[in-house]
Parts: sequence; structure tokens; C-alpha cells
Amino acid sequence: MQTTTPPTMPDLMTTREVAALFRKTPHAVRQMRHRGIGPQGTRVGRDTLYRRAAVMAWLEAREQADRLTQRARGRE
Repeated sequence: MQTTTPPTMPDLMTTREVAALFRKTPHAVRQMRHRGIGPQGTRVGRDTLYRRAAVMAWLEAREQADRLTQRARGRE
């Protein structure tokens, strides 16, 4: 008997999960994406899915661009 390991699926998040992470409403996350200022997502049927790595990279970029965060870290 041959066993195969199933392909690993990317770690995907729903709009609701992203909203919970950001402590925003799902509507706010949808609006951010619509305006082009939110993390990149992909439509799958009626749903939008977000790669966890892309969400975290987007958040990291926001932190890097925040002058108050930079000043608090002593980089300014």
C-alpha cells in the first residue's frame, strides 16, 4: 500500500478572520480592500480569502511606515 501526503494548502484567512485580527468589522476590511489600502485578497466564488503571510506582511509594512512606531523604537 502506497501512502501519499496530501499537498499542503496555503494558510488562508476569511474576511471575518482578518477583521478579528485587526479588531475591525468585516465591512471595514472589505472597504479597505476596495479602496486599495488593505491587504491583498483573492475572490473565490462569493468569498474573499487572504494568505496569512500577505496579511502579516501588509501589517508589518504599515508598522514600518508609521512614524510614531519608528520614533518609539528609536529609529527616527
